[in-house]
Amino acid sequence: MTTEQTAAHDAAVAEALAESSSEASLARTQARSTQIEARIGTDPSQFRMLTGDRPTGNLHLGHYFGTLANRVALQDAGVETWVLIADYQVITDRDAVGEIGQRVLSLLADYLAIGLDPARTTIFTHSSIPSLNQLMLPFLSLVSDSELRRNPTVKAEYEATGGRPMSGLLLTYPVHQAADILFCKANLVPVGKDQLPHLEQARVIARRFDERYGRAQADQPVFPAPEAVLSPAPLGAHVVNAPPWASVAAAPELITGARRSDAAKTSVPRSTSTPSWLHIRTGAPWSVPTPSWTLAAMPRSITDSSAPTSAGRS
Repeated sequence: MTTEQTAAHDAAVAEALAESSSEASLARTQARSTQIEARIGTDPSQFRMLTGDRPTGNLHLGHYFGTLANRVALQDAGVETWVLIADYQVITDRDAVGEIGQRVLSLLADYLAIGLDPARTTIFTHSSIPSLNQLMLPFLSLVSDSELRRNPTVKAEYEATGGRPMSGLLLTYPVHQAADILFCKANLVPVGKDQLPHLEQARVIARRFDERYGRAQADQPVFPAPEAVLSPAPLGAHVVNAPPWASVAAAPELITGARRSDAAKTSVPRSTSTPSWLHIRTGAPWSVPTPSWTLAAMPRSITDSSAPTSAGRS
């Protein structure tokens, strides 16, 4: 392509990413999410879900109501569940990693305590799957600098840095997250509405990979296009230590004290019905039975309340 064609192409993609969080697009996504919820109720085996958190601090009730309860419900409904502890992404927007090993173990203990079952859910870290991170190389060849800079979420994150220079890792954050989603061929990703541009970026990369490198089987893409499932709780706030593809929309702002981007303030029609699979686990979070082999079996250093408490992004 010529320089002019490349610029026009990048602008078109950037417009599509921005459009992904518009009211019209949100309404379409909500309708599609409702259809997916119905399909989960009838045949959950057709889905593989990826979600996760960055280990930047302790989980709290905001995370439970915003993301964790939803993950357990999907797991219990029979959806193949993959949960990423995104340890490599801790360095995206901070100068030091802190007690990252301790925080990874703390996250794992919390996952087990709220009901994520290792027999049914795959829990892993970036650092344990080198092939995931290797996908960054071919994926970076499929995006341009200007396209990444126009990503609405990258722009919002940069504005939140207070004018500090943006690292290359922060600029390419959407590409790393595309690798998170696509490496395990997840076709379902719980997201908040302000994070839809990141999911759209993953879909764009999956399509371009096919176009440039071809398919092993003519009738199947190498990477399936991931679908969004919006949180059944009210949308709006942003969980401070979750990556953009996590189900972050519903965590109460009063609890998280997190900032909101302009995109997060856009209203979206909500379904008045609750998907049947959400009723599998009922009751208040503190009444959910905790298996005897979880926290009680963990070393005290993992569950000690003196562990780092900062869950926010600095």
